[in-house]
Amino acid sequence: MTDQDQFTTVNGIQICYRHTGNEDGIPLLLVMGLGAQLVGWPERFVDQLQQNGFWVVLFDNRDCGLSSKTEGNSPNGADLLLRATMGEEIISNYSLSDMALDAVGLLDHLKISSAHIVGASMGGMIAQTIGIEHPQKVRSLTSIMSATGDPNDFTPTDEALSALLSEPLTKRDEIIEANVAASKVLAGPLWNESYAQEIAEKSYDRSFYPDGIGFQLGAIGMSGDRTEKLSKLSIPSLVIHGEVDPLLPLHCGEATAAAIPKAKLLTFAEMGHDLPEKYWSEIIREILNFC
Repeated sequence: MTDQDQFTTVNGIQICYRHTGNEDGIPLLLVMGLGAQLVGWPERFVDQLQQNGFWVVLFDNRDCGLSSKTEGNSPNGADLLLRATMGEEIISNYSLSDMALDAVGLLDHLKISSAHIVGASMGGMIAQTIGIEHPQKVRSLTSIMSATGDPNDFTPTDEALSALLSEPLTKRDEIIEANVAASKVLAGPLWNESYAQEIAEKSYDRSFYPDGIGFQLGAIGMSGDRTEKLSKLSIPSLVIHGEVDPLLPLHCGEATAAAIPKAKLLTFAEMGHDLPEKYWSEIIREILNFC
């Protein structure tokens, strides 16, 4: 995977992106999750997608990595989650619709008329929103370890919720150690400590911006339940979920697949809220089936 960061202005903000593979290949857009940068996609996973004929585009969501940051104080993430799960209306700086439009703007910048959209966690929510609001841009939709936005489905373990909303730290070593520990809590039994350490270090050194999580949680809370809108999709869709996901449990993936007409649900016994290398080949093979 190339490490060359590029920048463009879309939807009124600056987006940092990378792309790899032959531009004559099959366009595929990777959308990352809450607080995670584009480097959060495993490099060898991206390389395998490229080797299978995809032109892979990946980017930093707003308020993450090297993309634009929102001015002002970050919302309180814990408060937002509590209010959202109680069904309260959330008003925040932007919504998942805005984040979806960021992604669509990037595709337009690259002159990609439509692409296979693959999103993980919050990225899956953004990918679903692209499918709902910009179906002409979507060749297929793959939603990984994500959810419909139904507040009744959000039933994380106490440990997973604590890992998501950990107290802010200030020292590099402490922050990296905390992020590695959080990744272990969220992952399944195939957690790779050395890889977790590598990503934690790489992410911190590239861009440390914990305030972004509050803004992104605001976008999730503001966007509400997509179940009814997902029921109107006519896009080939794949839903991938770990059977031991402690943050967005398996029923979140099952609900997503049930909401989308003719969606295929693929679950993995040893997958938590992570993307274990053991399953990459099967995931890539299923995405290729849509091509």
